[in-house]
Amino acid sequence: MKSVHVENLTKIYGTGENEVVALNQVSFSIEEGEFVAITGASGSGKSTLLYILAGLDKPTSGEVSVDQINLSSLSDNQLSSFRRKKVGLIYQFYNLIPTLTVEENIVLPVRLDKRELKKDRLENLLKVFHLEKKKYSYPSQLSGGEQQRVAIARSLFMNPMIILADEPTGNLDSKNSKEVIAYLKNTNKKYNRTLIVVTHNMEIANEADRIIELSDGKIISDRKVR
Repeated sequence: MKSVHVENLTKIYGTGENEVVALNQVSFSIEEGEFVAITGASGSGKSTLLYILAGLDKPTSGEVSVDQINLSSLSDNQLSSFRRKKVGLIYQFYNLIPTLTVEENIVLPVRLDKRELKKDRLENLLKVFHLEKKKYSYPSQLSGGEQQRVAIARSLFMNPMIILADEPTGNLDSKNSKEVIAYLKNTNKKYNRTLIVVTHNMEIANEADRIIELSDGKIISDRKVR
């Protein structure tokens, strides 16, 4: 089953002499449970693509479907609900709430969606990410690797169908980078969740099942790794 389908996706910023074509007629599909790395130089359009897949930005033209939902048909409120329920977002800079504890940051999506808090799921995620002893700590008391593990756990708490990560190891050293990618790969394989990672690091990209390379807003390569 297709988890993501993109057809003739174009994103243009500005007009006239200030016009910038960030994405130009991009088309591809991603199967459920696939791990795909999106690579390219700075300004190639990879982060713009990720934000459109997450419903954080809207295309100028073209269609995007995630988990068989046409994002163009959704209102802003519906897009917010879609992100909370269907998408796990992981950012380079963690985006943790500094005044909330590890536990409170992880369960934040459930609180925002006013859904029942599943304590067993919380405890399992704390265990999987080795955060049991840090559950009452605040982000300022954590290392970069620990903060990113909290961000990943938060992204998984709602059991999303698709995980989108924007340079998830960009602020980490080599050891922590490898650990974070191992956690993401384990989630991808164990729970059959679609994983899309934007990265400029080819060592990380080569861990994926497939690499899509962008240049000047166009796909110049789409190849299987394994």
